[in-house]
Amino acid sequence: MATKLENTDLQPAFDVERIRQDFPILSEEVYGKPLVYLDNGASAQKPRAVIDAISNVYETEYANVHRGVHYMSQMATDAMEGAREKVRAFINARDTREVVFVRGATEGINLVASSWGRNNLSAGDEIILSVMEHHSNIVPWQLIAEQTGAVLKVVPISDHGVLDMEVYEKLVCDKTKIVAITHISNALGTITPVDQIIRIAHEQNVPVLLDGCQAAPHVALDMQALDVDFYVFSGHKIYGPSGIGVLYGKEKLLDTMPPYHGGGEMIDVVTFEKTTYADLPFKFEAGTPHISGIIGMGAAIDYINSVGIDNVTLHENDLLEYGTGKLSQVNGLKIIGTAPQKAAIFSFVMEEIHPHDVGTILDREGVAVRTGHHCAQPVMERYDIAATIRASIGMYNTREEIDSLVSGLERVQEIFGR
Repeated sequence: MATKLENTDLQPAFDVERIRQDFPILSEEVYGKPLVYLDNGASAQKPRAVIDAISNVYETEYANVHRGVHYMSQMATDAMEGAREKVRAFINARDTREVVFVRGATEGINLVASSWGRNNLSAGDEIILSVMEHHSNIVPWQLIAEQTGAVLKVVPISDHGVLDMEVYEKLVCDKTKIVAITHISNALGTITPVDQIIRIAHEQNVPVLLDGCQAAPHVALDMQALDVDFYVFSGHKIYGPSGIGVLYGKEKLLDTMPPYHGGGEMIDVVTFEKTTYADLPFKFEAGTPHISGIIGMGAAIDYINSVGIDNVTLHENDLLEYGTGKLSQVNGLKIIGTAPQKAAIFSFVMEEIHPHDVGTILDREGVAVRTGHHCAQPVMERYDIAATIRASIGMYNTREEIDSLVSGLERVQEIFGR
């Protein structure tokens, strides 16, 4: 289950300096200074194993997959379907038929909202979201609500960024048709109580979709233990390539859903009178897939497994505690999002200094952070701010890099005469 682990000694297998050597880009310099990459919430860097796996596809085993009788096609198909099995094991899904490859989490949510929504939503039905959602878990539901007459209900958060579970429990009712909520907030780092969210919804026979983009790189996932109905995440956030992601769905639900896209691969028999569709998961995978991306994502999962996801969680929690302490000592800095259960994401503002100015100055110091609303404008509205500075941690970050961030913020204060 994805909660903040207790502070304990890291297992000896975790050696952050060795891990950093596996990521070629971390040896780069920015404006003559060592790169300090703290934008992992937007996209993570890639280990050499992933880069090599993608190159190997094009150098030694590339062909279109499925249906090909020749050797290269069979090789590519085996590699791609092998990656599907790696995803299944990584999230402990029951069967590979429950693992659908999509372009990213955004497409996965759109697929569910459209395909499931068309069959299950009508005027007056309610869809429950939270204030913390990424736009990708808001707009698709708005679109299907406009088409069906369904209504969005939004769970508020506290000043600390904690989901108001009392309100949530009251919102779940006989009008509720689906709950779609983030597992970990990309803007605040809040870890939502997903076990409780799912249990309350299931008591009313309501399915739950979790946006797992910020959870998949950081905590162990278990679809069967969670008993979640749909789960999405993106390859580029788990140290894999961009343009590929995963939709997990319970087989019994996916079976009832019509295809999202039409074309090759997703069919059984096509005539002008009627088309029948392929079995799961191929029914939802129209066209030539992102073959190298899928295989690269499989290599990223292999890499995470070699490091140990529990080691990653412990290391990042150490950086969360260390970074929170350091940032709290910076004059004029306010952390936005201080939930007790939190991942290693630091969102903050600085008194009378625009976040974009902070980010620009930090960049000149070699420190890469994200500034803006982080595709979470309702969160910004909740705190009555336009934007934050966000430093988000990955497995390869260090305490020394947190120190570099703090030094950069001190430079910001010098420039602005604070």
